[in-house]
Amino acid sequence: MSLKVSKRRPLVAQSEIRNMSIECAKAKGINLAQGVCDLPVPDAVRQGAQEAMDRGINTYTRFDGRWELRKAVAEKQGRFTGLDIDPEGQVVVSAGATGAFYSACLALLDEGDEVVVFEPYYGYHIVTMASLGIKPRYVTLEPPHWSFTTKALEDAVTSRTRAIILNTPSNPAGKVFNREEMSVIADFAEAHDLFVFTDEIYEHFVFDGLKHISPATLPGMGRRTITISGLSKVFSITGWRLGYAICDPEWALPIGHFSDLVYVCAPAPLQIGAANGLATLGPDYYQAISDDHQQKRDLFCNTLKEIDLTPHVPEGAYYTLADISSLPGETAKERALYLLQQTGVPCVPGSAFFHGPEGETLARFCFAKEMPVLEDAMNRLRRLSS
Repeated sequence: MSLKVSKRRPLVAQSEIRNMSIECAKAKGINLAQGVCDLPVPDAVRQGAQEAMDRGINTYTRFDGRWELRKAVAEKQGRFTGLDIDPEGQVVVSAGATGAFYSACLALLDEGDEVVVFEPYYGYHIVTMASLGIKPRYVTLEPPHWSFTTKALEDAVTSRTRAIILNTPSNPAGKVFNREEMSVIADFAEAHDLFVFTDEIYEHFVFDGLKHISPATLPGMGRRTITISGLSKVFSITGWRLGYAICDPEWALPIGHFSDLVYVCAPAPLQIGAANGLATLGPDYYQAISDDHQQKRDLFCNTLKEIDLTPHVPEGAYYTLADISSLPGETAKERALYLLQQTGVPCVPGSAFFHGPEGETLARFCFAKEMPVLEDAMNRLRRLSS
């Protein structure tokens, strides 16, 4: 029999994030593995979607999304970054930020191309590229500040390098790239004529008075930057699958066409709900969610310190990487499973975020939970020291 799966199949396996979520369900635990923010959906978002359904907005949208959402995204980008974005030609709505990234890779990169990736990385970026025959070139960020050098960037680039991926604030390290680091990356991209793919999904989760800087705002970066973000995290609607890309019209058109080919469109009434949220929720809303998550970060990281799982305290996003080398086991996966068995709290093995051995002593925890749930998880974790 000659029937068989494609050559791509071994590249795309169940992610460790979802694997640990499955193990959590079996153990009836509290899931701190998957990045699912369980806070309430804002009324403006929920009601806007319901009203859209009631008005009959339930059919296909234009290939690049509903005008209402493209307009709201452009206006919000202008308010927060100062960029003047044309919603008619520079915004593409897709099926989540991952959908926008996949469509951008299809539109702008070819099989055999290389992309510079900072690690610890977000696994979906790597697997997406692998499925398209695109090779990552790794630059390992060095703790405790998750820093890099210009030399490390230059060592990673080859004649086949076409782009660099920047995730800020980052998943899983919570690093917020500062302006000086951004300038180094901008100069590097300019020198080697690279696209800059930015994943800015956690742009409103920034702590300790730091500021998120969108790479597209740096001099000379507007044309080469593909800004990718979405509404999943900031509105707690991960299942709605609403993301977008913002870029030069020359790139937006093919990105939109590939998004249409793969996904047809993101759900029409949900686009209206998100647009309503963007249009009506002001700066106080975004500051409040940042403050809320900073408080939870502090409580959770203090708990990890109490039980000798030393955390790398994040500057943004809503994850922390912690040192789990004190737990029994030879690998990060074995240690993560031990923690789940002992406490009912899953985490993601750090090996899911590195291509080398650096992650075997680490694990990622998500603290974006309602306070009673997070307190329950912290009390369970304290069993390790009892």
